[in-house]
Amino acid sequence: MIGFRKRDEATKAGDEKESLGLEFGAGGSHYRAYVGPPQDYDLIAAMTFNLMTTLGLRQSHTLLDIGCGSLRCGRLFIPYLNAGNYVGIEPNQWLVDEGIRKEIGADLIRIKRPKFYFSDSPAILAGSGVTVDLAVAQSIFSHTGPDLINAWLTGIFPFLSPAGALAATFLTGDTDCEATGWLYPGCVKYTPQGLAKLAGAAGYSLKILDWWHPRQVWGLFYREKFDCSWFAQKPLSWNARYSS
Repeated sequence: MIGFRKRDEATKAGDEKESLGLEFGAGGSHYRAYVGPPQDYDLIAAMTFNLMTTLGLRQSHTLLDIGCGSLRCGRLFIPYLNAGNYVGIEPNQWLVDEGIRKEIGADLIRIKRPKFYFSDSPAILAGSGVTVDLAVAQSIFSHTGPDLINAWLTGIFPFLSPAGALAATFLTGDTDCEATGWLYPGCVKYTPQGLAKLAGAAGYSLKILDWWHPRQVWGLFYREKFDCSWFAQKPLSWNARYSS
């Protein structure tokens, strides 16, 4: 009984109420809200993880998570990938620190050894020795002018496998954004044709993906050896990939 009582007391003492940030709007100061609507934190993570694994992400691959934030998606990718194979770039270190503290814990960081680079530019990868098989930018191009989209596309190109691709979301519109820089929490829109032009100038092809998102559209910026053939005439799905 003494042992049970001590365990009880310790549980109560360490029982910090989980805060999901639901009282905040998108862009709020809470680590979950800062990266988007907090009520969708789980949904965005599941959607993104499922897309990347459907596109072929395996545990032996290295993934670049652009704007990894509070590890909304990283909390699924980090345990899935082999040690050292998750690479996150994020300008706000406090978000990553909060994601580690409140979502995945220090032990998982020790076991899986993800790499984090705190910057708003892909230039930080120069000299890092990093090479990646796939990259993801969830809700980044929906807040960036064409100058920054070009900077990211050209900046990660040398580090991305010739058989690799970047899956990125954007908001569609009738005209292309002409603003410059990082525009968060404001949103910007692009036509698929405008993004295709940016993709081509940076050495990629663009394919619009039929993959659900609550507000945006998924685009696949792929390099010359990436295989899109298996979903050219089929829905993009787990079954289509592994039955083809």
